[in-house]
Amino acid sequence: MNKGFIKFITDFGPLLIFFIFYYQSGLNLRVAIPPLIIATLLSLAIIYLLEKKVAFMPLASGIVITFFGGLTLYFDNPVFIYVKPTVVNILFALVLIFGKFFSKEPLLKKLFKNSFKLLDEGWSKFNDRWILFFFFLAILNEIVWRTQSEEFWVNFKVWGLLPISFLFTVSQIPLIKKYQIKK
Repeated sequence: MNKGFIKFITDFGPLLIFFIFYYQSGLNLRVAIPPLIIATLLSLAIIYLLEKKVAFMPLASGIVITFFGGLTLYFDNPVFIYVKPTVVNILFALVLIFGKFFSKEPLLKKLFKNSFKLLDEGWSKFNDRWILFFFFLAILNEIVWRTQSEEFWVNFKVWGLLPISFLFTVSQIPLIKKYQIKK
C-alpha cells in the first residue's frame, strides 16, 4: 500500500471517524469520542510500526486527544473536548517559543531540514509565523466553542480548521522561496 496514502489515513482518519460517529449518533459526543480515541491510538501504532518512531506533533496530539476525550467522558462535560484544540495549539506555540530560546536553531528547522533549506533569517521568520498561527488557532477555537452551538463547533473543527491550516501553509511558500538556499 502507498505510504503517502497510509499517512493521509493516519492523519485524517480519526477525525473522519469522529465526524461519522457524531452525526450517526444524532450529535452525541459521548458516542463519538471513544471511536476517536481508539482511531487516534491505532493511527499512532501504525505510524510507529511503519517508521519505528512517532513525530512530536502527532504524539502530543494523540496524548491530548486521549486525555481530554477521557475527561469529557468521565465528567460527562463537553468543555474538555472543546478546549482540546486550544490546548494543542498553545502547546505547539510554546514548544516553538521554547525552541527559540533554548535551542541553537529553530525547532522547525530541525523538523523540516530534510524537506527544504532556508537561510537562518528565513527559518526564524518561518518559526515566528507558525507560533503566531498556533496562537491564532487557539483564540479562534475559543471564540467558536464559546459563541456557537456544539454542532457548529464540530463542523468548524473539520471544515474550518483544516482549510484554514492548509491556506496558512500554502501562504508560507513565498517566504520559503525568498529565503531558500540555492544549490
